Amino acid sequence: MARYKIAPGPPSHFLFGSTRDIRRDPLRFGLEMAQHFGDIVRIRLLFWPANLVNHPDGVKHVLQENQQNYHKDLYPYRILKPLLGQGLVTNVGESWLQQRRLMQPAFHRKRLAAFGTLMTDATVTMLDQWQRLAERDQPLDVAAEMLRLTLRIAGQALFNIDLSDESHTVGQAVATVNKLLSEYLTAPFPPLSIPTPRSRRLQAARRTLDQVVHDIIVQRRQQHADTGDLLSMLLLTRDEATGQGMNEQQIRDEVMTLLIAGHETVATALIWTWYLLSQHAEVERRLYSELDEVLSGHLPTVDHLNRLSYTHM
Repeated sequence: MARYKIAPGPPSHFLFGSTRDIRRDPLRFGLEMAQHFGDIVRIRLLFWPANLVNHPDGVKHVLQENQQNYHKDLYPYRILKPLLGQGLVTNVGESWLQQRRLMQPAFHRKRLAAFGTLMTDATVTMLDQWQRLAERDQPLDVAAEMLRLTLRIAGQALFNIDLSDESHTVGQAVATVNKLLSEYLTAPFPPLSIPTPRSRRLQAARRTLDQVVHDIIVQRRQQHADTGDLLSMLLLTRDEATGQGMNEQQIRDEVMTLLIAGHETVATALIWTWYLLSQHAEVERRLYSELDEVLSGHLPTVDHLNRLSYTHM
């Protein structure tokens, strides 16, 4: 019989495990676990053991090379299902594969090239607004700006609709959902089915996002047109193997998943990027030097990406 090593991990409370440390300062907790215990760390979330995989090779092994050994029918994913339904993030098995096939053409290389132009146009518009604010010596909230930018790009690229006016509404609802679900992950009592203040706030945020998604789908159906974007594919495409398309619930779940995953995660990554660049002047200098050399004052395109090696890093 094969013997498996148990990953090292911190001592934890007999009842709460590591949940109190995580809630107190999640970023510090994650960093300290990696520093003290290495690439794989075993912790406990209340009654549920978990492994933190910190090294990129380990992440690749779990998500790509050996993904059949891992599944999503786990506590964290079950928490997301009331919001995301059976979207790509939470779905599994043949159903996941069928939806993945339906959506794959939307990310063909030719479409990605068009997305590049869309992204630069949206960014230039934002920078023009920043310039006007700077001329009046007015401050701006970079976090809010990144959320607005990525929501506009995601809306136009995926659904052919400008959602930048919805950025405050969507941003607040997503922030509320993230906060409350993160709290529930480490403190799942009482259940969300009980109408506590926490569960009511979560349901209100979900209703806000559901309304935005509903409006996106209804607006497209009223157009009676194939605009060539991802939403049109969701509404019109059929699986080659079965001839079936997505039902209304599947379309809702995929639009919700892409709306959240397509803007909030990217905005967060950008916010951290600008902060870290501001703290490391030499890295910032090398970045700008490469951009000046490769772009020569022109707007970036998809064709430039292979030459922007330091920027890519």
